[in-house]
Amino acid sequence: MTSRINPAPLTQDNAALVLVDHQVGLMTGIRDYSIADLKHNIIGLAKAAKVLGLPIVATTTSADTLWGPAFPELTEALAGEEFIDRTTVNAWDDARVADKIKATGRTKLIFAGVSLEVCAAFPAMRALREGYEAYVAVDACGTFNQTKRETGLARLVQSGVVIADGASLMVEILGDNARPEAWGVYEALGMDWATLVGQVRNSVPQALASSAA
Repeated sequence: MTSRINPAPLTQDNAALVLVDHQVGLMTGIRDYSIADLKHNIIGLAKAAKVLGLPIVATTTSADTLWGPAFPELTEALAGEEFIDRTTVNAWDDARVADKIKATGRTKLIFAGVSLEVCAAFPAMRALREGYEAYVAVDACGTFNQTKRETGLARLVQSGVVIADGASLMVEILGDNARPEAWGVYEALGMDWATLVGQVRNSVPQALASSAA
C-alpha cells in the first residue's frame, strides 16, 4: 500500500511526543525486551524530546486500580509534565488526551507505549484517521510475547504508520550537529559510543599539551 506519510523531515516545529502507559504493572509483563534496555530507551526518548523542546503528552491507564503509576525513572525524567490518567483502552478516545495532542499544533506525532500493539498502535492509527502523520518509536515500546510484537508491527506498517527507533527520530529532529542542543540530545539518548567519542575528543588536547611540555 502507499504510505500516507509526508516525506518532509521531522523538526522541532512539526513534531510532538506521545508516551502512553509506561506503567509499573504493565512493565512487569514485558517479554520482548529486557526491562533495563526498555527503560533506557524510554528515558532516552523522553529526555531527548525535552532537550529539543518538543511538546510531550503522557498518559496512564487506571493507575489507582489496575496498572499502577508510571515507572519512577520516567516520572523523574518528565518532572513538571502531567500524566493524564484515563480508563479508555485507546488513549485518543479520552477527550483530555485528544485535546492536549491537538493543542500542540504539531502535525507529526511520535508514539511509544506499553503495550506496543495496543497502547502505542491504537492512538497512532487513530492519529492517521484524524489527518496527522504518525510514527512509533518501537524500541520505547514493549509487549508480552513475540507474537504480539510481530503482529503489532505488521498492523502498524499496513496502516501506514512509520516505525523507527527513538534515537533515529530524535537525531532527525536535531538535524545539525552544530546546534547547541546536540550534545544534550546524545547524552540524553545514552549512546555509549557517543560518550566514548567525547572522551576521545577531550583526551586529544590533553595529550598534545603533555607532549608539548
